[in-house]
Order: sequence, then C-alpha cells, then structure tokens
Amino acid sequence: MTLPEPHPAGVVRLHADQPRIETPTLTTVLAAPGSATGGEFGLFDCRTPPGAPGPGPHYHEHFTETFYVLSGRLAVRTGDDWVTAGSGDLVHVPRRGIHAFHPTGDDEAHFLILFTPGAPREEYFAEMAALQDRAEPPTTAEIDEIAARHDQINLR
Repeated sequence: MTLPEPHPAGVVRLHADQPRIETPTLTTVLAAPGSATGGEFGLFDCRTPPGAPGPGPHYHEHFTETFYVLSGRLAVRTGDDWVTAGSGDLVHVPRRGIHAFHPTGDDEAHFLILFTPGAPREEYFAEMAALQDRAEPPTTAEIDEIAARHDQINLR
C-alpha cells in the first residue's frame, strides 16, 4: 500500500483573531473565509437584529449557501417558498437557487453561513459594509455592480 503525500497543516483561527464586519443590519465574524481555507469552504458567524431587512432575492452561479440557525428565527426564501428556521435548523441553497433571508420574531437571529466552495465572500461583505458606511445612501446600480463582481445576481 502506498501512503498519500502528507497534507499541509490545517487551519486554526482563534475567535479573537477572526475579523469582523459590522453594519447596522448584520454583524459577521469571518470564522473561516475562503481565503483562509484555500477556497475549500467559507464559514461566517452572523447576527442580525429583529426587524432587519436582509438581502433581497438573489442567486449564485458558482457556490452553494447553507444556513444553520444557532438561536432566534430566520426566514429563508428558497425558490418561491419561505421557511422559518429556528435553533438547530439547517437550510441548504444549491447553486443557482434563488434565495433571500431576514430575521423574524422579536429576537436577534444568530446563524452560520457555509459557502461551498469557499468563494471569497469576505470581499463582498466588506465592500457592501463600506458602501453602507458612507454619508449618501447607495444606489441600486452600485449595489448590483458590487454583487455582480462577487457572483451574486440580484433579482428585482
């Protein structure tokens, strides 16, 4: 039997070292962005306050998105249907699957988002946060341009 070549060491990212992106409607800890996993996957730890709008319907050509709810309730659109996911629930959206999400109920929604393969979604989140952080509100064209560069096709 021939043993495989040794694989490089794994990735260890202590919580204190994980970058954070914050907007008024979403706090995201980049637990394991695609840039840290060699593009294998991306894992984000997200919190969104009650009443936050969430992104509108969109899809991705080249990666899947999976939501795992830790606490609170998260409404997730998959195709034409909405499902309300609670603690321990998982919602998987395949490539090209139309989806959207927002918190529902009176509590913050705390959830993980798993991207496979590990698309560099951290760049999208950072650019969107910078756009929302400026004095003038972003235009739909600006939002859609950033989204399109990061494999997100927004639907209206």
